[in-house]
Amino acid sequence: MSIWWSLHLRRDAASVPLARRLLLGTMETAGVDPDISYDLSVALSEACANAVEHGGDAAREGTSEAYRVTAYLDGEKCRIEVADAGPGFPAVTGAWARPPARPAASDAEHGRGLCLIRELADHVHFGNKPGRGGAVVSFDKILKWREDAPLVAV
Repeated sequence: MSIWWSLHLRRDAASVPLARRLLLGTMETAGVDPDISYDLSVALSEACANAVEHGGDAAREGTSEAYRVTAYLDGEKCRIEVADAGPGFPAVTGAWARPPARPAASDAEHGRGLCLIRELADHVHFGNKPGRGGAVVSFDKILKWREDAPLVAV
């Protein structure tokens, strides 16, 4: 079984729950275990929230006020990618800087999203789009299925 979809969303806070609900609905219909679906929906929400907050640069001509979410459920794995048109992740001496490995202080209002994605997914990649730039966050998770899953290949 293979399912994929892609959304082009405005950089607006209202777009985050839309992407999350579409992912949850797709996974529920396919028969993915609810705990796995929840983990991926939280990770997606964090990636989308980052794209909304950091995904544009008004000073750069031609910068889009949108971001893209793509989800692939393919066999036993789900891959999600969120790409924006912002400045991307900073480069440090020729190598991409890794986002923080530890969450922000407990009283901080920001800084936990990328760490949450790392904790909830099996494999995570943070990078930049070539050319005009923009951040790309992609993450994978091995799927578990409900016993009554209608779309599992036998």
